Amino acid sequence: MVAEPTVPAASLRERLDEVREKIATVTRRCGREPKEVTLVAVSKTHPVEVVREAFALGATDFGENRIQEAETKIPALGMQAARWHLIGHLQANKARRAVRLFDIVHTLDSVSLAHRLDRSCAEEDRNELSVLIQVDLAGEETKSGVAASGLTEFAGIVNQCARLRCQGLMILPPYFEDAEQVRPFFRRLRELRDELQAAGHFGEHRGELSMGMSHDFEVAIEEGATIVRVGTAIFGERIP
Repeated sequence: MVAEPTVPAASLRERLDEVREKIATVTRRCGREPKEVTLVAVSKTHPVEVVREAFALGATDFGENRIQEAETKIPALGMQAARWHLIGHLQANKARRAVRLFDIVHTLDSVSLAHRLDRSCAEEDRNELSVLIQVDLAGEETKSGVAASGLTEFAGIVNQCARLRCQGLMILPPYFEDAEQVRPFFRRLRELRDELQAAGHFGEHRGELSMGMSHDFEVAIEEGATIVRVGTAIFGERIP
């Protein structure tokens, strides 16, 4: 039996258009171009039919949290149909499976995982894998990430991995109802990105900033986000 889409097509179109319009409005207000911000549609828990509809509506980047779910969803849509982002925590023992599936991993948070991903790329004959370093600025026990104090050293280690391409930083800040309370975390991540960029850790690239979700992506863009990860505002509430 084919799963029913969780969001009617018209509603999905309206939601997607609304998010795009907000991105365009905020970027222009900040003197930036909308194309400077990549919208990652977070499709976790939503069925293939809904993701396929979003793709038909022009979405090009999708975010998944779990390897098991991605292994059924990505092949069904086609590996080349879109750009696939792993935005959930990655266990080292699943690194090889991630290398087979994803274009970019947002949640690199340990030296052991970096080395495992690098080895997995070699084993899978993959020349390179784009990664973002997940940064921990709040010290929450439930979240992973590299502390700001060790970030420069960690970035240096990642850049020594032959097949990993360090593209920037990512953060999962604490949740606040008032998005303004998240602003200091976004601002600090931008400052850290600028420091690493000045030190040459991103090569000739600017260094991506993956920050901002459905309730706070506008604030994140104001603070320099180049990738926003939006799920609920596009697809509606997640399916348990």
